Amino acid sequence: MDPALPDTIFALPDEGTGSAVLVALSGGLDSSVLLQRLAELPAIRERGLRALHVHHGLHADADAWAAHCAGLCSRLGVALEVRRVEVARDSGLGLEAAARAARHAAFAQALGAGEVLALAHHLDDQAETFLLRALRASGPDGLAAMRPWRRFAGGWMWRPLLAQPRARLEAWARARGLDWIEDPANADPAHARSLLRQQVLPLLRQRWPEASAALARSAALCAEATDLLADDDSAALDALAGPPTASATGPLPIAALSALSPPRRARLLRAWAARSDLPPLPGSGITAIGALFQARGDGAAEYRWAGACVRTWRGHLHAVPDAAPLPAGWSRLWDGRDPLQLPGGGRLVLEGADAFDAPLRAHARQGGERMLMPGRRHSHSLKQLLQDSGCPPWVRPRMPLLSDGDGRLLAAGDAVVSAALDAWLHRHGARLRWHDMA
Repeated sequence: MDPALPDTIFALPDEGTGSAVLVALSGGLDSSVLLQRLAELPAIRERGLRALHVHHGLHADADAWAAHCAGLCSRLGVALEVRRVEVARDSGLGLEAAARAARHAAFAQALGAGEVLALAHHLDDQAETFLLRALRASGPDGLAAMRPWRRFAGGWMWRPLLAQPRARLEAWARARGLDWIEDPANADPAHARSLLRQQVLPLLRQRWPEASAALARSAALCAEATDLLADDDSAALDALAGPPTASATGPLPIAALSALSPPRRARLLRAWAARSDLPPLPGSGITAIGALFQARGDGAAEYRWAGACVRTWRGHLHAVPDAAPLPAGWSRLWDGRDPLQLPGGGRLVLEGADAFDAPLRAHARQGGERMLMPGRRHSHSLKQLLQDSGCPPWVRPRMPLLSDGDGRLLAAGDAVVSAALDAWLHRHGARLRWHDMA
């Protein structure tokens, strides 16, 4: 096999032009080849090339592996950062998946805005991923496996070696006398990927020599189909929920969802969850959300998974953040000069005026509050006012209230403002803003 790795393999897409490149360096064969090959390219060095080694602390030789990476980077003149992570052994994901989650979190933290994270996955890795996902009964989205280029954190994730078989990488490394780390976990059949790599794929290649390439090609075809479906999903979501804004994704009308065929509804719900920055829906999630469509009442029906929640309210399906209410006894004096930071995130801001005439008390809702609204002669219950304002029920428990020194309620967030405070704001050309960061 020709061990050449031509420069054309490492041509970045237009989105990555001029961006610095961060190589994820484990010290194994694949990432060592990737780092050395990129270090040979002046165009890559000029834009900025550095490496990141994630120290999982799971193996007795973990410190030695970090030292090996440091030696390689020193010889190549490439800056190296070593990040230690804590792998959650009780996450329910399994050790391998938990380590991957910790590693990707470290990648996201280290990657600067617009930068490119280079990973060394190759064609055989792609074949393994395709098989693993097929065995988990994945649809075309999952069978698309790994993408050579995609958005990641504040930048991009790049896999320039994805079309190269591992044998070519090894031949290239041996021809140059490159040494690398052999992680014993890669040969342990207790790990599903290792079992495929050590036993299943070699057996397949005995009968079908191009098995890895064929499986990788199937992944590429699934990626093409997924991209076409994703375009349709995006257009359909825009029609139902409106185009996404910088801060929110619109709710979905239940009547329109119910009228769709089950496969189309399932795709739209998954796409909507992704657009709403929710975790991927589990297989049972589509059925569970469908059961909410028959619910009645003011937002009581909900489905929760992985710290996320969807809820029905006023004929729509809403993505609900997993946010804690304000502590029941929380209270602060606020004069309006500076933003008031709220427990759990968010803040109150007085815009257009230096300060209130006298400090106000910001506090959590206790129940039974009443407020006199502009243009009205009698006060109304805060509960009714919030319902009339269209404030969703899951927002209300974390909404800060403002009262004056006599205990009169002046505002609930910025959704409901009393006659007295509204008049003061108008006189001063000011505005009260509640930024809910949940």
